[in-house]
Amino acid sequence: MHDSDSIVIIPTYNEKENIEKIIRAVFSLDKCFHILVIDDGSPDGTADIVKRLMSEEFSGRLFILERKGKLGLGTAYITGFRWALEHEYEYIFEMDADFSHDPNDLPRLYSACHDEGYDVAIGSRYVSGVNVVNWPIGRVLMSYFASKYVRMVTGFKVNDTTAGFKCYRRRVLETIELDKIRFKGYAFQIEMKFTAYKIGFKIKEVPVIFVNRREGVSKMSGGIFSEAFFGVMRLRWDGWTRKYPCPA
Repeated sequence: MHDSDSIVIIPTYNEKENIEKIIRAVFSLDKCFHILVIDDGSPDGTADIVKRLMSEEFSGRLFILERKGKLGLGTAYITGFRWALEHEYEYIFEMDADFSHDPNDLPRLYSACHDEGYDVAIGSRYVSGVNVVNWPIGRVLMSYFASKYVRMVTGFKVNDTTAGFKCYRRRVLETIELDKIRFKGYAFQIEMKFTAYKIGFKIKEVPVIFVNRREGVSKMSGGIFSEAFFGVMRLRWDGWTRKYPCPA
């Protein structure tokens, strides 16, 4: 048995400035979380930092899966989901390495699922206004209206559809047919939420403040937004035609 029912999955590529700090921040919380890092062959030595922390301080709490090359955000999380399910965690979190997601909000997402009975808890930038710090105004508007666009096209009643800070109960990931998740970039975040919604899982948006990364380089690209824009129309079609599984 684990000493924690919860694992935080953190995908990384060239995050040497942030990775040790974010790991220590998570492990400093009163609630005990484990961490799984999915590293896509970072040439800057991110994985070496994680392995040093595993051997010196955090054995049994910190884990790493190393992949060869940048294979996409979605495939990183799905790899992590499968590992977490195999290792019998009950609450499975997505979080970025760059402190744009505040580790102090992890217990609030956990509480929404563990104490309030929700199946998915979303750290939402837009459920109570626009809670974003240090983003260029153009990116704020693009993100905000992207979520509005998703809501308009799909009828999905979540304010922050592209959010990447989440907690899933294990039964959600056991029920979603992960092999059928098709998107790799930020459209993956939309697809996972939309699929959980169509299956009938209970979703709660927990207000958080999103802070632009302090160190390192953003992985955002035009191709990621293009996938998301056109992928939403595919999701709408799926919503009409696809037979979704029943909740576990």
